[in-house]
Amino acid sequence: MLHEWLKDSKHTVVFTGAGMSTESGLPDFRSTNRGLWRKKDPSKIASVDALNHHVEDFIEFYRERVLGVKEVGPHKGHHILADWENNGLIQSIITQNVDGFHQAAGSRHVHELHGTLQELHCQSCGKIYDSSAYLNEDYHCSCGGILRPSIVLFGEMLPEDAFSAAFEHAKKADLFIVLGSSLSVTPANQFPEIAKQSGAKLVIVNQEKTPLDEFADEVVFDRKIGAYLEETDQLL
Repeated sequence: MLHEWLKDSKHTVVFTGAGMSTESGLPDFRSTNRGLWRKKDPSKIASVDALNHHVEDFIEFYRERVLGVKEVGPHKGHHILADWENNGLIQSIITQNVDGFHQAAGSRHVHELHGTLQELHCQSCGKIYDSSAYLNEDYHCSCGGILRPSIVLFGEMLPEDAFSAAFEHAKKADLFIVLGSSLSVTPANQFPEIAKQSGAKLVIVNQEKTPLDEFADEVVFDRKIGAYLEETDQLL
């Protein structure tokens, strides 16, 4: 069914969440089965307060996250989405993920709602650095300020440009495909609703049920995203 909708759609938007990243081998941000996650509450350590008052803990936490991203990369699902974009089948990707794997796979029209771990910037002057600085244990800007990942911390607003672009694409969508998101985080989970209310077909691919399943035109459980996209790609 999805392959037919892809062919017919004039404006297809893909929305990706943590399930897209975990297939690459990254741990879920909220998982509790890893050392640093067991010791630290992510909602507290990944925060503006931690950056300002517990900078050593903040850097330790994010150095591990940056290292995790550098150790793995895009899976076949990321590459298929990039091919679909290149062939005009999808027009935009909205992502809650911060790994940068969509761009690494070749996608160009990506709106990162929560920023990226691929870059750092100085908290004081804003100068941009590659995240490899953290791996080299370089935590300070040339101005003396603290380097932080260019991601949205707890206590910060979503980037206005990415949010506005995502809103506009959701409104224009004929087909809106959710891949690996529980759709439980606001305001990001509003975009599938906006698309559906604007007349789009809604497809949700996730390991578990979501609050929007009852409104979807197709729901896919218990499938690897990469395998599902590969199967669809073969039907195109």
